[in-house]
Amino acid sequence: MASVKPRTIKGKLRREGSLHGLILACVGASIGSGWLFGPLYTAQQAGPYAVGSWMIGAFAILLLALVFAELGPLIPRAGAVVHLAHVGNGPIVGHMWSWILFLSYATIAPIEVTAILTYANNYLPGLLLQHSDLLSSKGFAVALVLLAFFVAINFLVVRWVLKINNGATWWKISIPVLTVGVLLATSWHPGNFVVHAQNAAADFHGMFVAVATGGVIFSLLGFRHAIDLAGESKNPKRDVPIAVIASVLIASGIYIALQVAFIGAIHPDDLAVGGWRRLHFSGINGPFAALAAAVGAGWLAVLLYVDAFVSPGGTALIYTTTAARVTLATADTGALPKWVARINRHGVPWASLILLYVVGAIFFFPFPSWQKMVGYIASMTVLSYIIGPIALIQLRRAMPDLERPFRLWAAPVIAPLTFVVASWIVFWAGLNTLNFIFGTLFALLIFYALTGIWRKGRWSAMGWQYMWWIIPYFLGLWGISWLSPAILGGTGVLGFFSGMAAVAILSLLIFYVAIHQAVADGTMRAYMHHFSKRGSSAP
Repeated sequence: MASVKPRTIKGKLRREGSLHGLILACVGASIGSGWLFGPLYTAQQAGPYAVGSWMIGAFAILLLALVFAELGPLIPRAGAVVHLAHVGNGPIVGHMWSWILFLSYATIAPIEVTAILTYANNYLPGLLLQHSDLLSSKGFAVALVLLAFFVAINFLVVRWVLKINNGATWWKISIPVLTVGVLLATSWHPGNFVVHAQNAAADFHGMFVAVATGGVIFSLLGFRHAIDLAGESKNPKRDVPIAVIASVLIASGIYIALQVAFIGAIHPDDLAVGGWRRLHFSGINGPFAALAAAVGAGWLAVLLYVDAFVSPGGTALIYTTTAARVTLATADTGALPKWVARINRHGVPWASLILLYVVGAIFFFPFPSWQKMVGYIASMTVLSYIIGPIALIQLRRAMPDLERPFRLWAAPVIAPLTFVVASWIVFWAGLNTLNFIFGTLFALLIFYALTGIWRKGRWSAMGWQYMWWIIPYFLGLWGISWLSPAILGGTGVLGFFSGMAAVAILSLLIFYVAIHQAVADGTMRAYMHHFSKRGSSAP
């Protein structure tokens, strides 16, 4: 196999991010449109069990966060996840994971823009189609302008982007906390937490499904910004592990409180006819603002309509920042043309930002509503991060004496457990989502195969011998989903928990096969030495 040494890109990102800035970047990314819509969609799917959905999601994300708390400081570069896929599994896996990660990031700003317009439709009618949550033609036009606005702000140097985000984040934390307090004090219906026997099984299964499709995982993925901005941190070896773990704990606590307040605040009359699955009330496209108005807190409703711009806007801003850095890493490994990684004299990756705007604008069309986009994004993102547990064990084996600022306790147990839990999240997204994701990924795989044939010498250098675990993993997940019950879109041959058991067995087998098929230890050591030799500089 040819060397996996990444390409050197001219220009450097500036190390101007502090620990405080990293934590606020992660929390700010978590508290975006997810808090405005997640509790509603989660409650509609899981009823009173919705609180459990957030607890399961917090546990799953904390596992991933702990894995990346060790991995992040080892490659303190923009888009470290891309390099982690490349280092242990060769160029073809690195390229595929580059595109998975790129697509998961490029769609965040569009979904936040969609959230802004969904709330705004309550006082600026015409942004959505009548009696739906889908963007109208007017809404599409406004969405394109808003997306351009967030991209334009990112042409500032990163310290100013982080300062803007820091200010917005304190607001973003304060308003949800205030909302929890007001709703608990003015509208509390403990009977809403009672699980009725006729809905118990559906709600219990829905508790797991909502983790992937109700906005839970989507809302809690903000921790990854500490990984992606590591290349611009002043002290990444200390700051990255702290920021990753702290942000997960803070965001999870806020979301669990919001879900409790939301369930308790719903008037029982709104549940009398169709229960949680048919929950509907006036102004439901802006659920928390509508609840505030219903309990007589009109002043809070006004604040929430303002926050419906600030929270998604802040998240769109910081995700555009980190998405540009992920795009740099994608170009650094050769999965994108070299010109994409051009950086101006102010340290701004301008070519990446333009590419992100174009891709983001395209994504408005197949996913014209918040709920349509969120399941896809969450599953694609988790799929991109499953490479972490594999890379952790691969690097432990290849470089046991490598200095690790944070060393995960019981990694041989936690790493495979994390891989299983992440696979469950992808499984819970349902067959329709997997059809789209795996169809896209296999198309990319075919593209790279054809590239290897047409370009002399490239086939042998792509590292196919290290990636064969991907095919049975993807096909196995898809097959189990096809056999899964109707709640996941399957044929019903397997029960819900028997399907989860099958996914767990498949995941454990694939995990150890992937470890066994890793690139040679010496190649991994050479790759890691490349980073230390360059002083862990950003590309």
